[in-house]
Parts: sequence; structure tokens; C-alpha cells
Amino acid sequence: MDYLPSLATLVAFTAASLLLAATPGPDMTLSISRALSQGRGPALFVVLGTSMGIVVHTLLVAFGISALITASPTAFMILKTGGAGYLLWLAIQAIRVGSSFSDRTGEAPAMPKVSALANISTGFWVNLLNPKVIIFFMTFLPQFVSAGDPDVTGKLIVLGMLFIMIGMPVNTLVVLAADRLSAWLKDNRRFLRGLDYTFAGVFSVFAVKIFMTQTR
Repeated sequence: MDYLPSLATLVAFTAASLLLAATPGPDMTLSISRALSQGRGPALFVVLGTSMGIVVHTLLVAFGISALITASPTAFMILKTGGAGYLLWLAIQAIRVGSSFSDRTGEAPAMPKVSALANISTGFWVNLLNPKVIIFFMTFLPQFVSAGDPDVTGKLIVLGMLFIMIGMPVNTLVVLAADRLSAWLKDNRRFLRGLDYTFAGVFSVFAVKIFMTQTR
């Protein structure tokens, strides 16, 4: 069995994955928000969590489970309602505690510390409950594998893992850049509070888009 795609396929897949990794989405918004509010460490745990969510989506696509979910109106409605609701909860949290970015300066009451596991879990669920990610992986990964390939399942898994290996460094650079920006933000508190509402608005928009997602 040969689970490794051809060199031409790998080059094309890598180029497409780099472009997609740099495209903003709920996961990138979350990691930037966490980097600004809590620092790069917690944000990197969020990135780890979102990557773990992609692992699950890869396996769901490789073994045909994603197709079953999208084929069931009830299952798909439950998924997208849960995903939209979770993002709306993050939007509310951005307004309630987002301004505690400034707590990192030591000049404001400290917000409750969020554990590494909690940050990983938040990133994981943001990706897992996003029906757009399911549809994306169902349409993106198969483009690089022949339907008649006897090793199609293995190659889909390899490509999914490669997508993670490409995306994590990109997201890490975004987190590091946001963390550096926080040093400037601590002296610009009005702008800082404006970011709270900006993140809340972005999460809300993503929530609406997810809820309006159709399988076809």
C-alpha cells in the first residue's frame, strides 16, 4: 500500500494549504483574541486545540462519516446550531472579560486564569462544531486523491496531517505577532476596548454564517 501522494500532488496541496491557512476564520480570530488577552502561551494551546479538531475532521472525511452527517438534515442542524451557539458564547465572553487584556499590565483586577486544557478544549470545539470545516474538508481533500485509488483512505489521512503541519506554523506566527502587539495596546485602552467589541462582532458574524450554512 502506498499512502504517500505524488510529488506534484504534494506541491499543489502545500501551496493551496498555505493560502488557506492564512485565510482568517473563527479559529484564527480566537487565537488572536487569546494572544492579546492572555499572551502567547494560552494562544498556542488554542492553536493546538484547533489542530486537534482538524485531526478529527480528517478522520471523519477519510472514513466517510462526514458524508453521513451532511446527508442527515437533523444531524447537520444540530451541528450547526451547536457551532453557532458556541461562537455566540465566545462573543459574549469577549465583551464581558475581553477588556481584561489590560490585566496583563498589572494595573487592573486580574481575570480568572484559564488552564492549558481549557484553552485546548476551546480551540478544539470551535473547529469541531463548525459545519463549514466539514464541508470544506469533504470538498478540499478529495480533490487531491483519485476516487478509484485503493489507498484513498490512507492518502486522505496523510493529506489531513500535512494540512495541520502547514497550518500550525502559520497560526503560530500570527499568535506571536498578536502577542507583540499587546505591548502597544496596554497603553491604548480605548482602542483595546474597541477590539473587545470587534472580536465579539466577528464571532457573531461567523455564528450567523455557520447557522446559515447549507450542505449544498
